[in-house]
Amino acid sequence: MKPADVGRGLILAAPSSGSGKTTVTLGLLRALARRGLDVRGAKSGPDYIDPRFLEAASAAPCLNLDAWAMSPARLSALAAGPGLLVIEGAMGLFDGAPPDGRGATADLARHLRLPVLLIVDAARMAQSVAPLVAGFARFDPTVQIAGVILNRVGSPRHDAMLRRALAPLGLPVLGALPRLPDLATPSRHLGLVQATERPDIARFLDLAADQVAAHLDLDQITALAAPLAAAAPAARMPPPAQTIAIAQDTAFGFAYPHLLADWRAAGASLMPFSPLANDPVPPAEFVFLPGGYPELHAGPLAAAERFLSSLRHAASAGSIIYGECGGYMTLGHGLIDANGTRHRMAGLLNLETSFAARKLHLGYRHLRCDAGPLQGHWTGHEFHYATTMLAQGTPLFSAWDATGATLPDMGLRDRRVMGSFAHVIDCATAASFHATEPGVDSKS
Repeated sequence: MKPADVGRGLILAAPSSGSGKTTVTLGLLRALARRGLDVRGAKSGPDYIDPRFLEAASAAPCLNLDAWAMSPARLSALAAGPGLLVIEGAMGLFDGAPPDGRGATADLARHLRLPVLLIVDAARMAQSVAPLVAGFARFDPTVQIAGVILNRVGSPRHDAMLRRALAPLGLPVLGALPRLPDLATPSRHLGLVQATERPDIARFLDLAADQVAAHLDLDQITALAAPLAAAAPAARMPPPAQTIAIAQDTAFGFAYPHLLADWRAAGASLMPFSPLANDPVPPAEFVFLPGGYPELHAGPLAAAERFLSSLRHAASAGSIIYGECGGYMTLGHGLIDANGTRHRMAGLLNLETSFAARKLHLGYRHLRCDAGPLQGHWTGHEFHYATTMLAQGTPLFSAWDATGATLPDMGLRDRRVMGSFAHVIDCATAASFHATEPGVDSKS
């Protein structure tokens, strides 16, 4: 088999969540990488967990491509590069943000002009697969469904029935994967267990690759990939400072690679440290505590006195301290875990949060900050189950949801310490700013 052409791509999508996109994408990446192809993965939409699995499968960096939060130019710039780009979709192909589905995987396919391979969970259907696939293939002529992958097929007889029903549509069936209980992936409230937390990750990926190589036509799949557009100039995220200390471990693993890459490209120096290892905060102008799972590590974090005291010292010495979601909770006085136990945190913001009373907060956010290193307009998202028990002080962000409806102000700012539950994705100049705030338009 010849290596894939430089700069080509395709998208794996499905009619709905739970169809097996992640497992199929992981198996495909691993199988192609084992063949010696130059292959890399990307994830549609806001997601911190799947991309790390995609990196492990391909042994190449994986970025997020967000058609709601990023402009077409930004998407093209991030997608551009050598080899074969395999993009895992999110939710169903046409599912996006309210009110009209903007940011769906279909939008990404349109922006990048890439073909879609539709993964269909056929476990509970036979001939009905045909109208399902036909509907997706004909729904939007600007989105090219280039082939079908059948998943969770029960038997050779089931496989034959599905293929016979699909034959009149003229779409290639690229293979049929059997039901594989061994490939079930453990999950928790924010999604899959992180790749770094799975000691069996290599075995899992090899098993997925074995099944993909045995049941899918890899030559036909790679032949369907389309050329990627040349990268156009696009706005980057400016660094908040030139020296940045960033928490990086299983409690603080939710930092977008494109954001860190933008900071490095602008000449910023990034210094990682691990709060869970009780590392002291490195001397830096800006300290970034990303999101993650602090509630699962609240005890060790509360006991990490060297980390906490150095964080307090950094704040008193003039460093800017910024936390997103889990990092924001760590900056508060206390965090109550799911069992109702309160753990003392850094005490730098007048904030108390709890997982004892869980409530889902989910959605894209338009954000505006009026002062400090985050001054300006941003796109972001919120995804957490924590309940705020106390939050007193100056808000960090004005906020709007994906429809432009005004939300309560988000986060807190106390002099040079700040944070919120929002995860910043990109500059608002890199996406349409749809907030209803007077005087704000898409060029703000």
